[in-house]
Amino acid sequence: MKTLKSALSIVLLTLLLTGSLSVFARPPKFKALVLTERGGRHEGFVVAALEWLNAYAAQNNFEVKVINHATGLDEAMLSNYKVFIQLNYPPYTWNDASMAAFIKYIEEGRGGWVGFHHATLLGEFDGYPMWNWFSEFMGGIRFKNYIAATASGKVMVEDNRHPVMKGVASSFVLHNDEWYTFDKNPRPNVHVLAQVDESTYQPATDIIMGDHPVVRVNEKMKARNVYFLMGHHASLFESKDFKRMFSNAIKWAAGK
Repeated sequence: MKTLKSALSIVLLTLLLTGSLSVFARPPKFKALVLTERGGRHEGFVVAALEWLNAYAAQNNFEVKVINHATGLDEAMLSNYKVFIQLNYPPYTWNDASMAAFIKYIEEGRGGWVGFHHATLLGEFDGYPMWNWFSEFMGGIRFKNYIAATASGKVMVEDNRHPVMKGVASSFVLHNDEWYTFDKNPRPNVHVLAQVDESTYQPATDIIMGDHPVVRVNEKMKARNVYFLMGHHASLFESKDFKRMFSNAIKWAAGK
């Protein structure tokens, strides 16, 4: 009998230490919904982002759910998530129900939002019309052009007191990005956290905006929200400053 009890004790201890005993598992602090597209030219970034995100979630005890289309989004689904991460998914192909649910989520502050790169591909694309509400959400802009060959650029932090920029260097270089340009500067309609210094582009290019915000929040919305222009290449996850912004953004958007 003593031998059996000892064996059971060892098994229970092993399960506890490895986290396999569900009765002792900690409930997640919050849940994050990740909407992303797969395949195409951004696949490398998406793979690296999901790998990093899953590891970060495990370390910080929150749950990640990944979906690859917006058609299933509704109020009931979104109500389960404190953070909505739009990971390179564009602002088209959404149906009316998913758009309406997302608008309510943002305007009523039902959760936070973190968007990347392709989220500002605003205009008439692939037979889909312009989503005017999303354009206003992003500062009243329309996609104009991008550096197709990609370039490195120095990012300059403007608001180092904002929680998204906590612990981020005042300037840092990011490589292999497309650096989207728009029909007008969103700055009058958003709060800019960082811009890219276009004079530092390598290789140099004439596809420029002048004043070029690349990290920004729309303080007119109740939801905590932040958009990152960057998000083209997996090499972004070699930057400690990019990863710090991403991790800060998740916690801030979740209200943590």
